[in-house]
Amino acid sequence: MAGSLETYRKVLALTGPVLPVLSFLGRLPTAMCQLGSVLLVAETSGSLATAGLAGGALAAGQTVAGPLLGRAADRYGQRPVVLTAALANAAAVTGLVLAALAHLATGPLALLGALGGASVPQVGPLARSRTVALAHRSRADERTVAGALSFEGTLDEVSFVLGPALVGLAAALARPAAALLLAAALLAVCGTAFALHPTARQVSAARRTRAARTRLPGAVHALRATMALQGAMFGASQAGITALTEELGRPSQTGLVYAAMGVMSAAAGLAMVAVPHRLAPPARWRIATAALTALSVPLLFVTTLGGLYAAVIVLGVAYAPHLITVFGLTERLVPADRLAESMAFLTSGVVGGQALALALSGRLAQDHGAAAAFAVMVVAGALCAALSWSVRGLGARRFPTGTAAAGVAPAPPQPVHEPRRG
Repeated sequence: MAGSLETYRKVLALTGPVLPVLSFLGRLPTAMCQLGSVLLVAETSGSLATAGLAGGALAAGQTVAGPLLGRAADRYGQRPVVLTAALANAAAVTGLVLAALAHLATGPLALLGALGGASVPQVGPLARSRTVALAHRSRADERTVAGALSFEGTLDEVSFVLGPALVGLAAALARPAAALLLAAALLAVCGTAFALHPTARQVSAARRTRAARTRLPGAVHALRATMALQGAMFGASQAGITALTEELGRPSQTGLVYAAMGVMSAAAGLAMVAVPHRLAPPARWRIATAALTALSVPLLFVTTLGGLYAAVIVLGVAYAPHLITVFGLTERLVPADRLAESMAFLTSGVVGGQALALALSGRLAQDHGAAAAFAVMVVAGALCAALSWSVRGLGARRFPTGTAAAGVAPAPPQPVHEPRRG
């Protein structure tokens, strides 16, 4: 326990106390906008189909544009990319609110949803790549790098629990429009502050000098596929939980059940730093995917609310460790000049997989009950496990981690043998 706390103290020493706060508040709107857009359009249009199209367009925009924004950050630096995207995203979300309140047609709403998704500033992936680059800049050990990834993974989990909760609270106290306007304000203020934070310059200068993009090893594409499958598990579990709570006559419990799973996942993510270093990342990935599969099976047989809570809390233990391990393996396999793009690709995979699985499993749950949606989740977990056991070339770090390789501005030279001045 003491060792884990010391690792997190080292991580905070790298970033300072302000950057994690800004990155958390800057990524919170992403978790708010998906649900908030669906609730808003459903309320103003009276059509769940129109709401689904707007929400789906938002997810599609983020899935497609996320890696492109990450690539731009690798090439031009995080500061101009995040600053532009944050302001554009705040404007797009505000435009969606105004269009919905004006009762515009489905086409304009879907277009604004797509623009809102495409301009998401990718604060989570870029914060992750920034923290890793800072760790390499200070020549931190592998345990500190792993601690940085665990910390960032936990911030993601907490944001995706708190975001929908804030939307639900705002919708209950006012209207869904209030939640989306709050998200736009957070984007404009905290996204801008994240872009302007001094650490942005420290991880961008060397990357802009890169002329050619380095080829990625094949294993990276398998990791991206497994993240899309992880997103499919999220979408299927959301549909299954929603369907089962409705079958039990307790629809108000849906958000609480999902939050319980997220809280347990966040706790497991924080504990990842305590995993013995001798357990290699490829082995961690295989264990995590086996746990995803095995721990999702009990949901096929749950018939009570208490059983549902117990099953999702246990399943949450596997979620964050799998996400953190995949991010860690990706960090080892990709060159520094493609780190932000690769991190954004993983996050976009989760979003895209979640949206597709939610649409599919939602229809299955409607026609065949909650167990059908949970079956989609089990299949996705099994495919994750199959990928983890079939991929080779994950063992050694593929690229060096020195200052130049990490794509960071070099630390200022330190005086050698300079006499101490009194």
